[in-house]
Amino acid sequence: MSYVAETLSNLIHQTAFFNLTVGNYLMIAVACFFLYLAIKKEYEPLLLVPIAFGMLLVNIYPDIMIHPEDASNGVGGLLYYFYQLDEWSILPSLIFMGVGAMTDFGPLIANPISFVLGAAAQFGIYIAYFMAIFMGFNDKAAAAISIIGGADGPTSIFLAGKLGQTGLMGPIAVAAYSYMALVPIIQPPIMKLFTTKKERQIKMENLRPVTKLEKILFPIIVTIVVCMVLPTTAPLVGMLMLGNLFRESGVVRQLQETASNALMYIVVILLGTSVGATTSAEAFLNVSTLKIVALGLIAFAFGTAAGVLIGKLLCFVTKGKINPLIGSAGVSAVPMAARVSQKVGAEEDPTNFLLMHAMGPNVAGVIGTAVAAGTFMAIFGI
Repeated sequence: MSYVAETLSNLIHQTAFFNLTVGNYLMIAVACFFLYLAIKKEYEPLLLVPIAFGMLLVNIYPDIMIHPEDASNGVGGLLYYFYQLDEWSILPSLIFMGVGAMTDFGPLIANPISFVLGAAAQFGIYIAYFMAIFMGFNDKAAAAISIIGGADGPTSIFLAGKLGQTGLMGPIAVAAYSYMALVPIIQPPIMKLFTTKKERQIKMENLRPVTKLEKILFPIIVTIVVCMVLPTTAPLVGMLMLGNLFRESGVVRQLQETASNALMYIVVILLGTSVGATTSAEAFLNVSTLKIVALGLIAFAFGTAAGVLIGKLLCFVTKGKINPLIGSAGVSAVPMAARVSQKVGAEEDPTNFLLMHAMGPNVAGVIGTAVAAGTFMAIFGI
């Protein structure tokens, strides 16, 4: 009987109930909330479901992220190896290739002024950079944190790895992806605050047709120009444009389909679960994380406001030909931010279709955030 009792006692004490902290239970609750947002509210489920599940797993079984040196058998946890692909910048670069293969750059080519709106929405990044330094972060950490303002998870992970801020990569990535998912909640109040009803009702002229030659030349020219000026952007901008060239060339349909479907979804699974697995209670529940989350929100809000305000300026200059709402799409949450511009505009006038107009600044924002990351790397000599 004593053997049976001892065996049962050992089994019981091996359960997670006897090993979890209050912090672990709190993070499990946060993971469940994210799953609710993803499944019930459908807020970026492709991102939130794997992130939330990775968060759930690591707080129930921390060894799923154990380093090989800390493991008794010398073998690391499953999600540890996924995470290495984040640190090596492999997964963020592949995500960019998939985005490029999925995205039509036509609206940006047809309306080059979208580059101005995409650039304006990066203003929040630089605001957050100086605020992070003021809050006590060093310059490289501040740069890594500030990229959250672009609402671009892959770029945030990429820059954190390049600047050697792997200790902050988890909170930075989770904040960036969370704000990407929460775009429909965060942006509309800011957009309505800085625009009038009349401005939100502005209907824009149809975009001009873009030729096949233009679409083929665009990724090649952007790669040459941007990467010549900022070579450090090559992994992101280069992969983005390569994916788009797959799409527009018309001669590598199999590569385009693989990059935009099978490969893209595999990478999302690996990246999402590994990012979520960085949020163990011990690593995530601290003052630095709270600062990062707050700075990310501030950066994102300032970026959205700057895009809308520059949109208002362009509306004035063009005598009402540009709806300021499309400026908010200058953050690089593709295509969610463009959809939000469409939704807010349609609330004022159901016959107003802004989606394709907003895709221009949205795509420009992806390039703009990558350029901002490259600028920081150039500043620090990376």
